[in-house]
Amino acid sequence: MVNYQSDPDMTESSSSESNVIEVIETVIDSLDQSDSAMVNETDGGHLWKFKYGSVEVFVQLTGETDEDTFTVWSTVLPLPAQNEPQLMKKLLEMNWMSTFEACFGIFNNQIVVLSSRTVAELSPGEVSRLITVVATIADDNDESLQSEFGMT
Repeated sequence: MVNYQSDPDMTESSSSESNVIEVIETVIDSLDQSDSAMVNETDGGHLWKFKYGSVEVFVQLTGETDEDTFTVWSTVLPLPAQNEPQLMKKLLEMNWMSTFEACFGIFNNQIVVLSSRTVAELSPGEVSRLITVVATIADDNDESLQSEFGMT
């Protein structure tokens, strides 16, 4: 058994980032339905990807400072789409009625469900809720949106 000793030079923010990373990985492990989770670590932060139902969910943590961001998103429909004015109306109505802390948006010419906030005062409960809300809303709506508005 390895005995880990605390590093006296370790700052509170580094410990805080480690805790956020651990929480993110725990939540992803609980939601990942096909053992597909992957992580990419760079100087720019961490990016996780996992499969939830019929969607891929991305989780990005840009760093450890209060100004860094925690973002979760999942693609539900590629653009262009059929009847885009009606699609946009429907998405705006859904943003008002049924997306909680998430929302629909456009990213890289795709309709996504997303949630983003700064890392400042980010709690484990918020991490869990935001990942779960985005994954669930995306999985609950991707097939119906693709059926109604998809080009294929």
